[in-house]
Amino acid sequence: MTNRPRSLAAGVTAGLLLVGTPALAGAVTPPTSTEPSPALDPAAGTRAATPTRRPTTKVPTMTGAGGAVSSVDETATAVGIDVLRRGGNAVDAAVATAATLGVTEPFSSGIGGGGFFVYYDAASGRVHTIDGRETAPRAFTPTTLTDGAGKALEFDEVVSSGLSVGVPGTPATWDAAVSAWGTRSLGSLLAPAEKVARRGFTVDAYYRSHTASNAKRFAMFPDTAELFLPGGAPPAVGSTFRNPDLARTYRQIARHGVDVMYRGRIGKDVVAAATRPRTAPGLTVRSSPMTPADVAAYRVRRPAPVVAAYRDLQIVGMGVPSSGGIAVGEILGLMEAYAARTKVSTAAATPVDHLHRFAEASATAFADRNRWVGHVPGVPTRELLSRGFLGERACGFDPAKAAARPVPFGTPDGDYGACPASAGTTGAGREGTSTTHLNVADRWGNVVSYTLTIEQTGGSGITVPGRGFLLNNELTDFDFVPVTAGVPDPNLPGPGKRPRSSMSPTIVLRDGRPVLTVGTPGGATIITTVSQILLGTLDRGMPLVDAIAAPRISSRNTGATAEKTFLATPEAAALAAKGHRLDPVDQIGNASGIRLLPGRRFEAAAETTRGGGGSAMVVRADRNR
Repeated sequence: MTNRPRSLAAGVTAGLLLVGTPALAGAVTPPTSTEPSPALDPAAGTRAATPTRRPTTKVPTMTGAGGAVSSVDETATAVGIDVLRRGGNAVDAAVATAATLGVTEPFSSGIGGGGFFVYYDAASGRVHTIDGRETAPRAFTPTTLTDGAGKALEFDEVVSSGLSVGVPGTPATWDAAVSAWGTRSLGSLLAPAEKVARRGFTVDAYYRSHTASNAKRFAMFPDTAELFLPGGAPPAVGSTFRNPDLARTYRQIARHGVDVMYRGRIGKDVVAAATRPRTAPGLTVRSSPMTPADVAAYRVRRPAPVVAAYRDLQIVGMGVPSSGGIAVGEILGLMEAYAARTKVSTAAATPVDHLHRFAEASATAFADRNRWVGHVPGVPTRELLSRGFLGERACGFDPAKAAARPVPFGTPDGDYGACPASAGTTGAGREGTSTTHLNVADRWGNVVSYTLTIEQTGGSGITVPGRGFLLNNELTDFDFVPVTAGVPDPNLPGPGKRPRSSMSPTIVLRDGRPVLTVGTPGGATIITTVSQILLGTLDRGMPLVDAIAAPRISSRNTGATAEKTFLATPEAAALAAKGHRLDPVDQIGNASGIRLLPGRRFEAAAETTRGGGGSAMVVRADRNR
């Protein structure tokens, strides 16, 4: 594989040019060599110094220099830090971290799924995105997920079956990112994850809980049960879990490139597993119409990022088929519009008024997202984020009480003025909550925000025989039937179509330079979690780790939830008095982020308690941390 320098390779779609914004001031000159580091390249006959055991303590926040990584898992974060320490850049570290998460967080991510990759290139001051979302087979139609008579198939019947499986995009995402902006070969970056899979890692309570909650589904598929339920039960906390099949799969990709996935033996095995799922005796599940041609035809997309103006900042995220960039941008824009209407800034609002505004903005953004956003032509992104549209959508805001749910969707037609008549409402489909997110910033000022997934915890439940990875169930993110009669639905299935997603990898810029990156898993709650963290950090003056740890609410127009820790607060009672109904849940999201500080320093942050806590590391930690 030919290595590329950090700058954009010729012929690659450039994404969004931030006009008039210089590269990061005072940036260190990156290494000019494009040769892989011998310490990281398996072809060189050396071994990477990669931990195979989880460090004994997760650290949720760390400040220092030299680069930073934050994720949900300490082994994966440590792998990314090791890549940075050895001279790799943010893209290199992000791919190595993601590959390791495919080993240690296999129920949330892996090469059987897809995701969205957002990259800020310090040398050019440009932001690029990679859409590695899974695609439906060409045989899919708007009625594939129905009984043929207009009735939606049962969700539980589809999710644990081949019919839910989309063509994976994660390997192609890694290859595209490294080829365009990396300084190491893809093979060298898979080596640490291959070692973790081969030597094993220590099972913690979070990993075991995910296995236990899926034990019944996993038992449906003998290959999954054999791998993830050794001896017929979830692995014990403290035991060592090994995945030699995945180690061999990574080694094959490292040696032969991703063509072995899309045009070779691994791809054929994916098709066989989806079209002829191996099930327990007496059990049958639906099969996929996927063909080898569907897999061979897969390509990542490189759409322009979505950029939303907020105060003196640019909030940069993903465009369609993700709804994250648009919805997060609309929530923040509505918060700004509410501040203008009430003459009270977001920073100065009382905690109750702030949360009331946030819930109203979230419900409104979801109303518009559900009506207008999907993998279809003509999504009115610019209008949905325009000041005129946001001002019109804010005109019905009442500081004293919640609007009736569901909030009607708006009409982003460019003609804005007084409060318009109701345009109607629409519902939303289902989204799984098991995904993972990672953030990387390097010493040259490059930043990656990357969310990847196999959809719900455990994906489809189908492990590719002999390959060691689970297949996704992303096609259940489509609406099986139109969610509202008489209203066009942009998220129905179709041939080669990508289902709508709420994944929201986000980079915040000021004057064209990155100041923050953040993201989270959580299905549709991703949008509200990312927005809540951004508001807490940017407006409410909270340290990043505190904004991540704060109790969460999520108002999504068709449903609103709150963590039980929040429902025990006086603010929850005050919101109820304003008419907000919040149903209790144990946890919303599992977020992480990095703040870029003056002097080329970094504050990495992750969860303090959710999911057993996350892992934040820097290359050189401050001595007084």
